[in-house]
Amino acid sequence: MRPLKDAQLGAFTFFASALPHDVCGSNGLPLTPNSIKILGRFQILKTITHPRLCQYVDISRGKHGRIFCLAPYQAVSIEVLEKVLQIAYEVLEGLEFMNKHGLVHRALSAHNVLMDCKGNVKLAKFGLYHMTDHGADVDFPIGYPSYLAPEVIAQGSFHPSDPSRDEAPLPSGPKTDVWSLGVLLFELCAGRRLLQNIEISERLKFILTLGCMDDIVTVLAEEHGCLDTIKELPENVLELLRKCLIFLPSKRATPAELLGDPVFSGISCHYTPFLKPVSLFSSSLRCAHLELPDDISDLCKDDDDDYLSERAIDEVYHLWCLAGGDLEKELTNKEIIQSKPPICTLPNFVLEDGESFGQGRDRSFLLDDTTVTLSLCQLRNRLKDVAGEAYYPLLEDEQSSLPQSNSSNELSATVTLPLIIRERDTEYQLIRIILFDRLLKAYPYKKNLVWKEARVDIPPLVRGLAWAALLGIEGDIQAKYESIDKDTPIPTDRQIEVDIPRCHQYDELLSSPQGHIKFRRVLKAWVVSHPDLVYWQGLDSLCAPFLYLNFNNEALAYACMSAFIPKYLYNFFLKDNSHVIQEYLTVFSQMIAFHDPELSNHLNEIGFIPDLYAIPWFLTMFTHVFPLHKIFHLWDTLLLGNSSFPFCIGVAILQQLRDRLLANGFNECILLFSDLPEIDIERCVRESITLFCWTPKSATYRQHAQPSKVAGDNGFGKTTTYYSSDYQDMPKTDLVRKKNSTDGKTWYFCLGMLR
Repeated sequence: MRPLKDAQLGAFTFFASALPHDVCGSNGLPLTPNSIKILGRFQILKTITHPRLCQYVDISRGKHGRIFCLAPYQAVSIEVLEKVLQIAYEVLEGLEFMNKHGLVHRALSAHNVLMDCKGNVKLAKFGLYHMTDHGADVDFPIGYPSYLAPEVIAQGSFHPSDPSRDEAPLPSGPKTDVWSLGVLLFELCAGRRLLQNIEISERLKFILTLGCMDDIVTVLAEEHGCLDTIKELPENVLELLRKCLIFLPSKRATPAELLGDPVFSGISCHYTPFLKPVSLFSSSLRCAHLELPDDISDLCKDDDDDYLSERAIDEVYHLWCLAGGDLEKELTNKEIIQSKPPICTLPNFVLEDGESFGQGRDRSFLLDDTTVTLSLCQLRNRLKDVAGEAYYPLLEDEQSSLPQSNSSNELSATVTLPLIIRERDTEYQLIRIILFDRLLKAYPYKKNLVWKEARVDIPPLVRGLAWAALLGIEGDIQAKYESIDKDTPIPTDRQIEVDIPRCHQYDELLSSPQGHIKFRRVLKAWVVSHPDLVYWQGLDSLCAPFLYLNFNNEALAYACMSAFIPKYLYNFFLKDNSHVIQEYLTVFSQMIAFHDPELSNHLNEIGFIPDLYAIPWFLTMFTHVFPLHKIFHLWDTLLLGNSSFPFCIGVAILQQLRDRLLANGFNECILLFSDLPEIDIERCVRESITLFCWTPKSATYRQHAQPSKVAGDNGFGKTTTYYSSDYQDMPKTDLVRKKNSTDGKTWYFCLGMLR
């Protein structure tokens, strides 16, 4: 994500078309709402970054299929005739970059071509055609009649529910945008909006009649009384207009072809090719492009600089939401969203005297092109006490990572608050996001500091990358993922197809068609790349958290999953895993007996053994038991522990249910676990850490655990670090001293934790 800089956050809204309620898909399940489909397709747009594009930030769903889109917005439209070639070149740069990613604008118009404060072009709403499946998922056409290419107008309108059309027309190609650019440049040169005062039907007829004309530019100039103005244009500008406004698509150039045209020979030398920033996990040097300025003082900032504008757009929006921002409320205040009494939303209604009233089509379900800019005043006011040093923390500082400011005491106190409160604290999250951002950019050099800060908490915004760092992901993961054959059919395909529609489908992102496609690819990549292992039900649940956090990076989701399974589920996915599972459950029984003998005896007496309830827990690392938002908090701590930590989580869950288990027999316990009661995850995590610190390492030894990577470590030996609520004051030694409060004796436990 690029910095916010001088841009504003802009939001616009539209409705997805509704689906019939009594229709099911070929799999017998209800059809996926179009709004969910749009949400899934939108995600890739967040990764399309280019200086000529207003990058999308986020999307959300409202009631009745309403969609909210958020993107940077520059409120200045193009109006400068002297820069017509520069404008054309920069628009073509944006279009060419889109085409490389399989995107077509189709909604190119004067109010969707904006300019930043430096006079550079920004294309807005470039993803509308893509996210709506070429207009199939909405009730309005994509594009503006004045700018649509003749071949688009000739196709007419189409909607999947229209019985008069058997099949959808072919999607528009890159040459469609070239015609729209030609019309836009003609308007700019002529100083007027083309065809704005003519009825739509007459407007379309006129455009279609241009097919028999040799020089469309001259015809348009004569029609609108601006021939003299057009004739006075430089020859290279006229030549560009003629190449854009070619009626037949077969003879019209693509954006890439036009960029190399001699008409731009005088200005193309002033533009450098766009280089996409190197990702965190790749084989390229991330710092290769960094250069110090000639004058080091240029790096110094004034005290009144706007530090928030230097942060990434997604960070600013995340903090805006934490500070009380509400997209729907903002659009309602601007009267873009207008509520109606329920009676007025009915297709028709009858009064007491029998008189019937009907209503026409509700125009609110059509596209409203208005973009509302979001005020950041509330956010800036919330962060006014944050010192400038907080935006540039020193990583080598041995003092607290929290910066010194007017509110430093409040921030220090925030660390002791419950996690759910910390995650909603705007000022605290700003500090944590900036710190993790710097640490992750220095990964793997600062890997130990990532571990240290992760013990405090992990900001939700950077959780995906933080987990990857904790799992030790390195190298060119994209190349490895692409080398795996994910297309050739294999016997497991059928089972994967059956499992995916049942895995965390309450989540809008994972239930979207794009989510299912990515699920299928990541799971298949894991199966194919691990020929010694097999697909067991539950693997899809393990994949879900990683895919959710890395929805636009399948390679990273696959890499995290491939590193997670050997660490916590070593040999769980063997074709015959009975001996591994049985040993795991036996050790778990020992853990229950070690920490709660009374509960262990009761469960054994009634025959309620771990085989009856704990296999889904450990086979899916609790992802089959808890929703994603709880799994995130649970795994934030799980990833800091070794393979024995899941035992402590299991015991902590049982202790929360202890009173009910002790009071019930076998049948009642079965019913209790068939619909597990609400579990306090924060308490579960806290008690799991305590249990781990009090558990001798020998109590969790397993023969079938992953072999230690440390030479000479037989499973009972060297401790690399530790986990404790007071870890900051404890020495880093192999033996951690704990006092037994019951008999006053001092016990020494060997704790192999966190690496």
